[in-house]
Amino acid sequence: MNPIDKIISLAIKEDGCLEDITSRAIIPADLFADAAITARQELVLSGALPAARVYDMLDPAVTIEFNMNDGSLAQKGDVIANVSGPTLSILAGERLVLNFLQQLSGVATLTREFCKAIEGSSAKILDTRKTVPGMRLLQKQAVVHGGGANHRMSLSDAILIKDNHIISAGSITRAVELAREKTDGTLEVEVEVENLEGVREALEAGADIILLDNMTTELMSEAVKLINGKAKAEASGSISPSNVRQVAMTGVDRISIGKLTHSAPACDISMDFS
Repeated sequence: MNPIDKIISLAIKEDGCLEDITSRAIIPADLFADAAITARQELVLSGALPAARVYDMLDPAVTIEFNMNDGSLAQKGDVIANVSGPTLSILAGERLVLNFLQQLSGVATLTREFCKAIEGSSAKILDTRKTVPGMRLLQKQAVVHGGGANHRMSLSDAILIKDNHIISAGSITRAVELAREKTDGTLEVEVEVENLEGVREALEAGADIILLDNMTTELMSEAVKLINGKAKAEASGSISPSNVRQVAMTGVDRISIGKLTHSAPACDISMDFS
């Protein structure tokens, strides 16, 4: 079973979709229905694939046809998709379909807001590992649908030396040395720093990416000048739609934002029978 189907299978069991006692008590098994999935706000669509797979896995007799692709901008009132099939099956999957669409479209929509805010700069918006457990793959896809890019998918993908690694190793220099030795120099090494002293040490140690954590934009600008293209500069920490442009204009290459996945508000999307 592929990762997305595993997520959906767990969601089906969690919601008791095959034991919908309310609908089974009220609705005849041979009743069919048509429904529309509608955007109740402007949003960037994400989650079409898992939404469709919900009905594939619950009852293939249900058809769901999307009128737009993931990454498309929907306006308030737009019909995102049409659903038809056995009424019991449509209702059994309704909440899961909406959960996926609302949550993932929320991530994509918030990502788009950040990306729009830095248009004209050379910076890229990246996500983090601050995702809902079990939903990382889908949330990171949603970030891409919103115009952002993915940071590492897991701890096994890339080297990111943070404060506790530095404390454990004894210094930034030693942490970078150990990381290079243990990976045979095949992976980029990123180091998180909080001040200019850390920037200098990370540069001297040969870091490929320097993560400027929770710095003011003034300090960030100084750090970017100090880095001077010798490494990529990444900003992170306390970044919001209202200050992200100021951060981008410091000259950083990347801006990583946990808010994209851990705090994106769900979009308002409905499913209504016709």
